Amino acid sequence: MDKSIFYYSTNFNTKSVTFQEALLKGQAPDRGLYMPQAIPEVSSEELRGFSEQAYAEIAYIIGKKFLNQEISDAELRVIVKDAYNFPAPLEHVYDRTYVLRLDQGPTASFKDFAARMMGRLMQHFLKKERRHLLILTATSGDTGSAIANAFYGLENINVVVLFPEKEVTSRQRKQMTTLDQNIRTIALDGKFDDCQALVKRAFADPELEDLQLSSANSINIGRLLPQIMYYFYAFAQVRNAKEDDTVIFSVPSGNFGDLMGGLLAKKMGLPVKKFVVATNENDEFPTFVASGRYEKIAPSRNCISSAMNVGHPSNVARLVALYGGQMDEKGLMSKAPDLARIRDDMYAVSIRDAETKATIKQAYQDYHLLLEPHGAVAWAGLRRYLAAHQDDDTPDQLCISFETAHPAKFPQEIQEILAIDPELPPSLEGLEEKDESFETMRNEYAEFTRYLKRNY
Repeated sequence: MDKSIFYYSTNFNTKSVTFQEALLKGQAPDRGLYMPQAIPEVSSEELRGFSEQAYAEIAYIIGKKFLNQEISDAELRVIVKDAYNFPAPLEHVYDRTYVLRLDQGPTASFKDFAARMMGRLMQHFLKKERRHLLILTATSGDTGSAIANAFYGLENINVVVLFPEKEVTSRQRKQMTTLDQNIRTIALDGKFDDCQALVKRAFADPELEDLQLSSANSINIGRLLPQIMYYFYAFAQVRNAKEDDTVIFSVPSGNFGDLMGGLLAKKMGLPVKKFVVATNENDEFPTFVASGRYEKIAPSRNCISSAMNVGHPSNVARLVALYGGQMDEKGLMSKAPDLARIRDDMYAVSIRDAETKATIKQAYQDYHLLLEPHGAVAWAGLRRYLAAHQDDDTPDQLCISFETAHPAKFPQEIQEILAIDPELPPSLEGLEEKDESFETMRNEYAEFTRYLKRNY
């Protein structure tokens, strides 16, 4: 049997831990993010076999490679079957170009894929240890609703979600604030980065140690591993039988957890020719790739692709570590990564709001392809890449662009741009009529800690 995989901190100032420990801790004690010390491989034979397998089976095979010593096969099968009871359709656009619609889950967001498996893994380990956790999570849009719904009603877990009061849509907010039981939500008078900073500070605060805090943001390795799975699934569904088929993925990138799942998939053996890293006007990463200088954006820029309004993506520290460098939680780089390899693997591009809106309109006119702002950023990024790399702009090149949220979550933008109302998926039906309950709070750490101590 394969050896256990341990997880190190990107700040390299604490001991390595098991997956269970990394999952339940969330953030490392030195404020770094956990990364696997070894990355398992997927053989070419396994990859070929994925074309005949359902999503849950691929998730089981990938999950087992990371968890083989920590959870039984039978228990893992139950978890993935329960987590993945919804589709991940690939919409054919033209030639071998597709959109992977990751918007069909319980909250109509790609984050359902990670949140549902993560919640079930947490509950599994907590029951074994007879423990409870308090999950703190910051959201710029879809994370909060996905986590709230995935963890709703779990016996061993309470959840507090912080969101920027003025930067989420009404439907995004109501997916969080209409839940009760073990879920509480706070509207912060600030930006997403402010929400994230409060959460990270709380994790490192010794005065809150008794609260048994953990994270469900993409800073948690438990969010990252499930995001590897749909890269393998998508490729397997539309690959050619030939052995040398490669794929270009275009990934809308905010906190960079989605992209990190893909980079790990490539390390495992997925034949990715290029990742198009598409950001909105928060262009700190495209600027870094172009110049070699990383400077976070504070405050983050408010764009219509709201879930990507991140001025310093937490997972860039993981990306830097994967390419041999070191970056701390504040974005300070003590060791530069291999920039030549990053440029070889990735094409980083920033898409402004005007181009995002034009892309939504053009995609619908040309292909009857309905995109929301985040998926439009990815589609625009792919068009930019292909225009700049004519050798890859061929009918034979496989390209997959990600749609990460359902267009019905952004009805105002779709109505303004296309003059249509996107059809509601089942997960959003009746949401407007539900009662909301949430707190409002100033951007002050002392007030946040008082709230936590008073309620938990």
